[in-house]
Amino acid sequence: MLEGLMAAQNRLSSGHPGMPILAAKQSSVEAGIGGEERVAEIFRKHSFPFDHRIFHDLSPKSNEQFQMDNYFMSPWYGLVLEVKNIAGVLEFKDNPPQLIRTREDGHRDGYESPVAQLERNRDLLGAWLRSRGINLPIYGAVVLAYPKQIVAVPPAKTKILFPNLIPSYIRSIPQQGKQLDVDTFNWLSNELLNSHQRFIPKPISESFSIPLGDFRRGVRCMTCGRFGMIKLPRTWHCPYCGARDHNAHQRALLEWFLIFKRSITNRECREFLGVDIHTATRILQGMNLMFEGTFRNRTYFFFN
Repeated sequence: MLEGLMAAQNRLSSGHPGMPILAAKQSSVEAGIGGEERVAEIFRKHSFPFDHRIFHDLSPKSNEQFQMDNYFMSPWYGLVLEVKNIAGVLEFKDNPPQLIRTREDGHRDGYESPVAQLERNRDLLGAWLRSRGINLPIYGAVVLAYPKQIVAVPPAKTKILFPNLIPSYIRSIPQQGKQLDVDTFNWLSNELLNSHQRFIPKPISESFSIPLGDFRRGVRCMTCGRFGMIKLPRTWHCPYCGARDHNAHQRALLEWFLIFKRSITNRECREFLGVDIHTATRILQGMNLMFEGTFRNRTYFFFN
């Protein structure tokens, strides 16, 4: 998501009405990454006197796509942690589920409830485990990354933690009735890793309803930042600063998939990169992309 947001802003005009929205979302995503790193650091610094596994940004393959910020698993239980880094005074609403943030200037913002996100992840993880014959108690907590986040109205039933409280909370969870023997625990740990799939958000144009025609086309020079690099044999040339880049098309096509669509045709590639049909064919075939259709009507896909 972060890479797509940054690429999208580079390809929009500075006065585009979507720029403030994308910039705000980028700040939110960066704050979220910072919060998750805080939690990861806590886990790196603490040990537990029993067998356990810790997974970060885990997305087990399922009928419904879901992603857990942190999942702590022991032979007795699992713990899903939903991490949030939203500064201000926070109010958790139950009906309807919502998080209200009040800033220092009094402005109020509404967010999707992290409690609802947490419960959805718990439910989907439980279903994933049951499909493999595993019945494991699944606990959950919302983690606020920094103490500057003030909770005025906490959720009615969900535990709220700051990162430094995570270890003591884990130690307080009762270990009654060991659910997994050593072999099953190790098998399940590997099964989770093998089932993990990269969490792919929707393209930026779709997520933020920005017309495709609003984005600038062409290959961007990473040296001077301008668009309009020219394809030469085995490289790309920037007519503005003279820089050369052998892999400029790879970065540009990644931006296509992040911003425009998850698929691309030869014609779309030609129009986006500014190359002829034969060059587009060589580039697409050299990207090791999945595809379907005959040669003339072939569509290439970034991910399955």
